[in-house]
Amino acid sequence: MMTQVGFLPDETSSFVGRRAELARLDTALATRRMTTLIGPGGVGKTRLAVRAARAAADRYPDGAWWADLSPLYDDALLLPTVSDAVGLADHTLRMPVEALCEWLSDKRLLLVLDSAEHLRGPCSHLLAELITTSPGLTVLVTSRQPLATRGEHVVRVQPLPVDGAPDALRLFEDRLRAADPHADLEAPGDRAAAADICRRLEGIPLAIELAAAGIGRHTVAQLATRIGTRFDAPVDAEDLTASRLDLLADDSLWPRRHRTLRTTIGWSHELCTPLERLLWARLTVLRTDFDEETAREVCTGGPLTPDAVDRALQGLVAQSVVQWDGTRYRMLDTLREYGRMWLTELGEERAAADRHARSFLGLARRAHDGWTGPDQISWYHRISDTHLDLCAALDHLLAHDVTAAQEMAGRVGFFWACCGHLSEARGYAQRALEAGPVEGTHRTRLQWVLGVAALLQGDFATAEKYGALCTATALYDRDDDGMLGATYLSGLTQLMTGEPAAALEAAERVLRMTEPGRTEGEPGSSGEGVSGASGGSGGPRPYGGTGGSGEAGEPELSGWPGAPGASGEPGEAGASRDSGAPGAQGQDGAPGEPEPPRDSEEPRTSGMPGESAHRLRCRLITVFALTALGRLTESLPAATALRRSCERGGEYWTRSYADYQLALIALLQGRPEDSAAHARDMLAGKHRLRDSFGIALGLDILAAAIAAQGAGARAARVYGTGHAYWRMVGHPQRGTPELGAVRENCELQARAAVGDEAYQRAFERGQADNAEVGLAAALQSGLQP
Repeated sequence: MMTQVGFLPDETSSFVGRRAELARLDTALATRRMTTLIGPGGVGKTRLAVRAARAAADRYPDGAWWADLSPLYDDALLLPTVSDAVGLADHTLRMPVEALCEWLSDKRLLLVLDSAEHLRGPCSHLLAELITTSPGLTVLVTSRQPLATRGEHVVRVQPLPVDGAPDALRLFEDRLRAADPHADLEAPGDRAAAADICRRLEGIPLAIELAAAGIGRHTVAQLATRIGTRFDAPVDAEDLTASRLDLLADDSLWPRRHRTLRTTIGWSHELCTPLERLLWARLTVLRTDFDEETAREVCTGGPLTPDAVDRALQGLVAQSVVQWDGTRYRMLDTLREYGRMWLTELGEERAAADRHARSFLGLARRAHDGWTGPDQISWYHRISDTHLDLCAALDHLLAHDVTAAQEMAGRVGFFWACCGHLSEARGYAQRALEAGPVEGTHRTRLQWVLGVAALLQGDFATAEKYGALCTATALYDRDDDGMLGATYLSGLTQLMTGEPAAALEAAERVLRMTEPGRTEGEPGSSGEGVSGASGGSGGPRPYGGTGGSGEAGEPELSGWPGAPGASGEPGEAGASRDSGAPGAQGQDGAPGEPEPPRDSEEPRTSGMPGESAHRLRCRLITVFALTALGRLTESLPAATALRRSCERGGEYWTRSYADYQLALIALLQGRPEDSAAHARDMLAGKHRLRDSFGIALGLDILAAAIAAQGAGARAARVYGTGHAYWRMVGHPQRGTPELGAVRENCELQARAAVGDEAYQRAFERGQADNAEVGLAAALQSGLQP
């Protein structure tokens, strides 16, 4: 759930007891920089940490933030996971730890790392660095063992008391009623039997919850008898199950009585049907929360039919092995460990990993295909929320099915770039290219992902390189959509480096070349098209070149947009890069010029039914370039038409950048009220997409529009919130070069309206606001999730 500042998990069941522990923990958080809750699995460390963090959250102006480390099998994704948890989406080439330290350096916040025992060394090193460089940081960790970090304060979490205080019995009764609202302990002997169960289970909360879930198949008295029989049985030292269960606790650190939990989990396992046990094992390959569809895809096989998966899943929920929050399922890490042990015992590890990878490759395909449709936002969120599973699937495929890995890395790369996972997008694309030969659209996509990630990190030379490679590959493969993508990448690089005329010329040419429905002989198709490229006496050739100027199969690229050696000089656009720029009134940009009516004729980049994502992005390049060149009477209808095309298809990502351009155009034409309205439309869309980079751009243009209306203090606060978002992505203010003049004018107008001191106070307030709070204030409304 989103607290006013920060993120802490929801508590989906009642919290029982722990008053003394909460009081000790509250004191520790107030007086210590780092506190670690230690105890065996199932003792209640996570629940105690959630409750304590929520109680202390108001002390931290920059929030209380939660990072669940249990899905991580090694430390490769530790830094990205912690960075995500505190809201950092770094877009730079810095070392990730350097970016995280800088982001936290002036924050006063509480960071909770849950389930760190399997990453003790990496967590200890990371926290030592964060605590040293971030004086306002407080850390709470849950682990089965201390991390041995300097300055660590250890708090041991004990089971619930079973004698005297009624906490354990109350927990049993609460969970009994949660499973069956009509259940109670009023029958003769039930309360005494329940108390005996709690004593046998030594007050361990997870063991008590599992026992309560077994009541549906037994009376309380029968359950007490069965547990007693199980616990009184002698332990067979040669028993494989017993030795395997020793993985769940360390007898050198914890008393032998904590075998109670292991025994209880084993007893719960025995109560399951054979198919429920098999599902329990197979579900352990999932790293993140899941739904029924994912469970069916990952776990179906052999005796587990899709229908059997559904039934077995409900059985595991009924026994508290799997938790259900109303929308998603999850398994506690202690129970996942047990299931993983049995997956190994069954010899199904490889088969389960294969099914898992196949499922998430399918997800990547569906999300990629659905990007421009009405479900874009839900696909975007699903890719973001399943990030750890996608990484695990890619790691498996890179080892066992390189072709599938190359396809998958290309399909999820743009999502990851938009989500702020630039390092993963770039890293996996590079690994996929280096893993083996790759041809066709998969190669183009991988090169494109590498270029886009490099561009967003400010590495323009690499972006230019991959734009040229994408162009060459798409031409060779006669891939229209790949050519549009290459032109978007090269065009955006040219816009960012001050070459709008070259970007416009290339985009307009490729949009003509790839126009849907174009046939041979139409304007733009003779020798210029991608699919219909042909040459002279040599017959049809890739690229439309001579084929004789270089090595066999190599393209002749001179003059193609984004190609090495391309002049970048304007063609039909007929404008030099200096013919005009936003901030200076262009020949077509008279202030006060109204927007065209909705039914006005669309420009030559008019929308086509079912336009691809790359085609929409390429049209976006033309809009940006026209605005940068000061040709506002052309960019305005082009932006309006592009927005209309996106709106028809339910597309938000490109549409929000069309809104951004409409805001900039209106500002340059002297219509600040219209500019502010468009900027807020952009921000609402970017918030739904969780696009921090886009939000930062939008806040800058909104601040300028507000300043142009004379509201200096409000503009300064919005501008300050924008700076907070720029820090979140790790960059100073970015964007195309002409925005510098817009930002400078915004600050001058705002200072002139309210004075330097009032401006500075409002600006600092905006900087200090929590990002969500500041954005909501800027939008003057609530935020739609």
